[in-house]
Amino acid sequence: MKKLLIIFSLVAFAGCNDDFLDVPLEDSTPAEEFFVNQEDALEATNQIYAYQRNFSLCGFPYLAIFHITSDDSDKGSNPGDAAFLNDFDKFTFDASAFSIDGYWTGQYRGINFANQVITNVPDIDMNADLKNRLLAEAKFFRGYHYFNLVRVFAGVPIYDGLPEDGNYNIPRNTKEEVYDFAIQNLTEAAEVLPVSYGATDEGRATKGAAKGILAKIALYQKDWAKVKMLTEEVMGMGYSLYPDYYELFRYQNEYNSEIIFDIQSTADSNCQASSQYGQIQGVRAQYGWGFNSPSEDLANTYEEGDVRRDASILFVGETTPEGDLITAGNDASNPPRYNQKIYVSSADFRRNNCAENSDSNIPVLRYADILLMNAEANNELGNTSAALESLNKVRERAGLEDSQTTDQSALRLEIYHERRVELALEGERFFDLVRTGRAGQVLRSKGKSFTDGVNEIFPIPANQITLSNDVLTQNPGY
Repeated sequence: MKKLLIIFSLVAFAGCNDDFLDVPLEDSTPAEEFFVNQEDALEATNQIYAYQRNFSLCGFPYLAIFHITSDDSDKGSNPGDAAFLNDFDKFTFDASAFSIDGYWTGQYRGINFANQVITNVPDIDMNADLKNRLLAEAKFFRGYHYFNLVRVFAGVPIYDGLPEDGNYNIPRNTKEEVYDFAIQNLTEAAEVLPVSYGATDEGRATKGAAKGILAKIALYQKDWAKVKMLTEEVMGMGYSLYPDYYELFRYQNEYNSEIIFDIQSTADSNCQASSQYGQIQGVRAQYGWGFNSPSEDLANTYEEGDVRRDASILFVGETTPEGDLITAGNDASNPPRYNQKIYVSSADFRRNNCAENSDSNIPVLRYADILLMNAEANNELGNTSAALESLNKVRERAGLEDSQTTDQSALRLEIYHERRVELALEGERFFDLVRTGRAGQVLRSKGKSFTDGVNEIFPIPANQITLSNDVLTQNPGY
């Protein structure tokens, strides 16, 4: 039978490096010849982390699905460049879209990396505590990838380890089964993962990261009591809001008190371990390709005095705090606004011989998100004072007055708004609209052709259905 996954080819290393991010991409060893000792187990787990920088996970496929579909982002660049992204802006894509296929295969390759560790590492004679931790890290990523898949496609095939018969051609599981599997993996990971690591292991998955993603799953399932419980647990782990919202996103301040989990892109002098996440969004004709342009609607939604507006959006014609004049090549066909969260100064954007800003980390989960999830859960549970306490911590950092709203419906809308402006251009907006039932109303009001009952999820890639000999079925409406 044809296989739906890219079969694992494990990267071979020349010994164990102190920096677990330094993963060379050359040469490979078949998995059956590799899992022999503790160093192999470490290197295989490190490869899961290294893979998170893959273009399918943080390049155009991710940008198309998580950003361009929302009312926070326009396609960007010039009209004819990467014109396929227009289909995501207008919701005219179909199952043949290669970005959708790329996102599917990208997530499953990450799952396959995790399954290699989960299947093979238990048989290695090595330090038991380290073994348990590495298995927990692999389970974290398996749960994380399935959460990404289920909110994009709903039900998908579950691979709990490597199939003994080699058959990857299996039907889709239900959405509920996929959520349960993700929860199982993240829960088991959270039981083992440490709260923090030493300096040489900064960036590895932690207990807070696992519980934070579990809280987000509970948010999507509207399990408010569980969201409250999990966010409170994370709130007790020592995280805090970074005082300066603008400086929060500068590469010099990576690993700060607010970052719970991010994708590691630290580069060496040869620009290994980098991604194109910043490059594809940088100011066109100056710092990158110019995609994912903040929308005018987003720019206009901030309250007066909200420092997050200027910290999130670069406007053509402005001069940055670092002294760079933003011109976008003075070309009227280029967008007038850019994502400032990925900006680095002209003095730094090619550091380590990298392409534009390609060695900056990519935030996945921040403490502000935890606070806003906690506020939303408390509001839904009728705990108004607790909801306001968490909400106002975020507002105070933004330079805004505390909310005094006590009406549950009005406060709910305030929290939705706060999520939009706090997490702008971080991939949350579209799926926040979907999970709160507002996607059709909001997106159609912004000129997008969103169809209720169809566009809340994306089509199963036509290529995957073909490869499965129609074992995979299509989502309704596609």
